[in-house]
Amino acid sequence: MEEPRIGVFICHCGINIGAYVNVPDVVEYAKQLPNVVHAERNLFTCSEEGISAIKKGIKEYNLNRVLVASCTPRTHEPLFRAACEEAGLNKYLFEFVNIRDQCSWVHMREPEQATEKAKDLIRMGVAKARLLQPLEEIEMKVAPSALVIGGGIVGMEAALNLANQGFDVHLVEKEPELGGTLRNINKLFPINQEAVKLIKPLVEQINSRHKIKTYLSSKVNQVTGFIGNFNVSLDGKGKENQFTVGTIIVAVGAEPLKPTGQYGYGKMTNVLTQLELEGQMKRGESMGQNVVMINCVGARVPERTYCSRICCMTAVKNAFLIKESNPKANVWILHRDLMTYGVDFEEYYRKAMELGVRFIRYNLERSPEVIGHKKVEKIKVYHELWRKEIELPCDMLVLTTPLIPAEDNQNISKMLKVSLDEFGFLLEAHLKLRPVEFAMDGIYICGSARWPVP
Repeated sequence: MEEPRIGVFICHCGINIGAYVNVPDVVEYAKQLPNVVHAERNLFTCSEEGISAIKKGIKEYNLNRVLVASCTPRTHEPLFRAACEEAGLNKYLFEFVNIRDQCSWVHMREPEQATEKAKDLIRMGVAKARLLQPLEEIEMKVAPSALVIGGGIVGMEAALNLANQGFDVHLVEKEPELGGTLRNINKLFPINQEAVKLIKPLVEQINSRHKIKTYLSSKVNQVTGFIGNFNVSLDGKGKENQFTVGTIIVAVGAEPLKPTGQYGYGKMTNVLTQLELEGQMKRGESMGQNVVMINCVGARVPERTYCSRICCMTAVKNAFLIKESNPKANVWILHRDLMTYGVDFEEYYRKAMELGVRFIRYNLERSPEVIGHKKVEKIKVYHELWRKEIELPCDMLVLTTPLIPAEDNQNISKMLKVSLDEFGFLLEAHLKLRPVEFAMDGIYICGSARWPVP
């Protein structure tokens, strides 16, 4: 058996490890361990510079074992194994020691003890590395097909992309039609194109591709197996379908919050959400002479602290369209802040102001007040810039609400064994390194299923 020659690479991880663990001291300790022929430290071992250091060390010191002491193998182990493989070392002769999650993060107030624990963890890792044996991966047949869950705009695009590459695709949509939430949208900003003009060509392409099999009014009720061979069972229209796919893409999107009980929604006849307003505008119904919109209803509050990113521009777009169709209408947008992402959206916002849309900033501690009985008659709001309370006449009150997780997320999480974040959105494997993958191999995520996206 070849004598182990171990290289140890210890990461500062910026300040995540380096601020609490004496990394230089740990490096000197590692150099004294049996069979360790090289030890060094890196600011970020996962960076291009850090990966290059591993490859260089393998060749320069003739390493036949590599140990990295850094963050978590859940996100970074494939990266380091690939580096070993590229340098000519069997990737299973790599050992990972987690001195961030299991050491520095849990001992932030005990730097000396954290340093000693890091030494212990690395000593154990080196002992294990000495016993590692090279392994060979077996090959198995992979189903050249995919399951796409969700027939919205993103799901359709994913299905078409895969079909164009020659793969068979099973596209599953729980509604009777493809298109998702976009079917209920009037026009798209910043080009003011009718949403139906975007959906219709995609649906026609989906229906014309023999590689795509579409299941409407259907739901996935069971998934078993593993990457390359997932066994899928569907329920739809009283019929069960079963098939095998190699990969799964989750594109279930998100849904707008219904703010029941807020600002008279559900009780007063002239209170509606932006999505409901879109429907009225598609049907050509009258908006009234005085329209008030309130942004951040149900967003950026203790129970839902995030900004949904699309809300402000949705309000600006609909206000713009109302003023464009009826220049004499009065339209006010009550906001806490305005988020107009990018140059195009900022320009659209400026055009709305030029058209006559008025923007009033309010404070959460002094939220707008609804005046009226069966319907809203006035809105009382404290104008942050004027430093006084004003009243606005109101024929229609439109509430701008955030996107919230799809109702199926809990079931999908359990069925596919994937994680949810604190709000209930599906959680990717790693925000930067694996933003479209789950921790579960062979399952991918796209669109608003992982977070509200414009």
